[in-house]
Amino acid sequence: MRQLFDSHCHVNEEKFDEDREEVLARMAEFGITRYAVIGSDMATSRACVDYVKEHPNAVCAVGIHPHEAKGYREGDLEILEGWIRGREARAIGEIGLDYHYDFSPRDAQREVFALQLRIAHEAGLPVSLHLREAHADALDILRAEGVPRQGCILHCFNLDAETLAPFVELGCHVAFGGPLTFRKSWYTRLACLDVPADRLLTETDAPYMAPEPLRGTECEP
Repeated sequence: MRQLFDSHCHVNEEKFDEDREEVLARMAEFGITRYAVIGSDMATSRACVDYVKEHPNAVCAVGIHPHEAKGYREGDLEILEGWIRGREARAIGEIGLDYHYDFSPRDAQREVFALQLRIAHEAGLPVSLHLREAHADALDILRAEGVPRQGCILHCFNLDAETLAPFVELGCHVAFGGPLTFRKSWYTRLACLDVPADRLLTETDAPYMAPEPLRGTECEP
């Protein structure tokens, strides 16, 4: 059987509490032998760290999502660095910029994004990016800080080839997930063709972003 890695999912979260063992069994049945659970703030990152201690097939990413940048405290970075030193975290994420919702001020988003990129450089870890309506600013920050040598993942990309091209040129990996299947997302399917095969990643973002024809429902890996 082929072995698959779900590079971005949330099966550790409360939505799966009632049937997590059944979900994990179905994952194994379909050949998903490894998966990454992703933090979005200090509480969910801590939950991811605790989860992987009990689930050896899982790895975790820890970080501060752009939505949560407004709540950043100086001590947060020390906690993140502690998980990294302890080898409990294998990536930094989800980090990035979200100008669609603007739940955090944009200057705070940019500051926290840059700080976490610096941690990734120092720790030699990859990053998982959440970008929405902010790709130009994200590129400027990536170019200024540098792409982490261990990798940079564009999580849930759903735009066009022109937007994607500079990230591919920088050497980023790309994960498309459910949006690749949406009926009107022909431009995203064309963009997918421009990504080198060795930089395409599988992801589900479960329980979010269910593919067609299940769009609008909760999905699982």
